[in-house]
Amino acid sequence: MTPQPVHLSLENIQHVGIPVTNIEVSENFYRNLGFENVMRANFVHQDETGICIMMRQGTIIIELYQMPQKELAGIAARKDGHVDHVAFDVANIDKIFSVLAKAGYHIIEEAPVHLNFWTNGCRYFNVLGPDGERLEFNEML
Repeated sequence: MTPQPVHLSLENIQHVGIPVTNIEVSENFYRNLGFENVMRANFVHQDETGICIMMRQGTIIIELYQMPQKELAGIAARKDGHVDHVAFDVANIDKIFSVLAKAGYHIIEEAPVHLNFWTNGCRYFNVLGPDGERLEFNEML
């Protein structure tokens, strides 16, 4: 059975969840991008303890969670993780690219890429996080 269309009033992305293999390394990575840790909590998965943190910058929240030890090899072996990418709106793509490149982030593209999306197009580039997650920085033109 196909679900029926619904009309929802969605306001923002609440958070994006990313499984990580080392919560401290990932927390530091996102902190260096200007995020602040606003929550830390343990959780139980199959009778073992994992760790979850919420990193926030403005209204953007990223949930980073480290599963119990026996799950970490499987997470590390993922090519793209469960999330293909998280995209952030930016006002000056060239400036952001320059700042991240100078700071030593692993940028996939050699320069921002133009796409004929939206009314006037957009430009974007991706940065890889410590567990291979892709962070897209996108400027709508």
